[in-house]
Amino acid sequence: MPSTIDGLLVQWGDRLFYPSNRSKASRTPALTGLAVRQRAQALRQRIRATVVRRAPQVMVKVTGGGRGMGAIAAHLRYIAKAGRLPIEDDRGAVREGKEALRAIADQWRFGGTRIPEVSERREAFNIMLSMPTGTDARVVQQAASEFAKAELANHRYVMVLHTHQTNPHVHLSVRAEGRDGQRLNPRKEDLRRWRETFAERLRSWGIEAEASSQVTRGTQHRNERVWERKTARPREPRATKVEGLPTGIRKQALRAWAEIMRALAASPEVSDRQLAQSIGHYLGRLPAVQAIRREQARQRELPSMSRSVVMAPGMQRKGPAIER
Repeated sequence: MPSTIDGLLVQWGDRLFYPSNRSKASRTPALTGLAVRQRAQALRQRIRATVVRRAPQVMVKVTGGGRGMGAIAAHLRYIAKAGRLPIEDDRGAVREGKEALRAIADQWRFGGTRIPEVSERREAFNIMLSMPTGTDARVVQQAASEFAKAELANHRYVMVLHTHQTNPHVHLSVRAEGRDGQRLNPRKEDLRRWRETFAERLRSWGIEAEASSQVTRGTQHRNERVWERKTARPREPRATKVEGLPTGIRKQALRAWAEIMRALAASPEVSDRQLAQSIGHYLGRLPAVQAIRREQARQRELPSMSRSVVMAPGMQRKGPAIER
């Protein structure tokens, strides 16, 4: 029984927490024995971090990029506050002052293919790594440094820690052209991996951090865009939107949660059954699940209509309903 539960947990947990596996829904992970148990334990930790501890989510985002040396130099001055903040480069050297900024700009301008003052393409990418208020800023800086060494080792980059706002964050400016001539071109899959790497580095320093997607968490929170923070014009308030029935990958994620909960609820381990209950409480508060319940109530009021939403086994009372 435990081996079966671990297998189900790996099967559905991988689809839920690792988006690249969602396109491989028909495949069972090629793991056996000890590897399955270890994978299942790691997934239990991610599930607890999400539904029990509500671990903080890391943020890694590309905020723009310089189209030419003029824009790159302006961004370097901005993140280093015109030289008042220390700036660390890809070799680990830390410098301060206006002269240091000019030296870095010259290194970027001539180090490799010459970067013109104005370019038709992005010659650098600006990346921000952030954690919520209360996180140790020194650890955020160290984790960001380790992240950059792991993910951007082929490129020149500089990084600056900002602590003047409520949440500690690190600005990374990365030269697009790598040392081998290959150009950086971050895609969604790269950003997912970058979030995972940053979260792993934070956890290695004892900071609880997660990098699950909004789809996995069942949320639809919209982050404020950079231009909305910088513009003087206030953003128009948005009308409150009623959550609709989940579709596509959100529907698949809810089904994965339901299958995980069902497997853990059948476990002989008390801790697994308690985790299943925590999942039920967590899902019950999600807007998408509440929308399903509203639809079920509407269908009950219209008995002549066919019901398109079916309750998952074992979830009729306390757990959320999942459309299949």
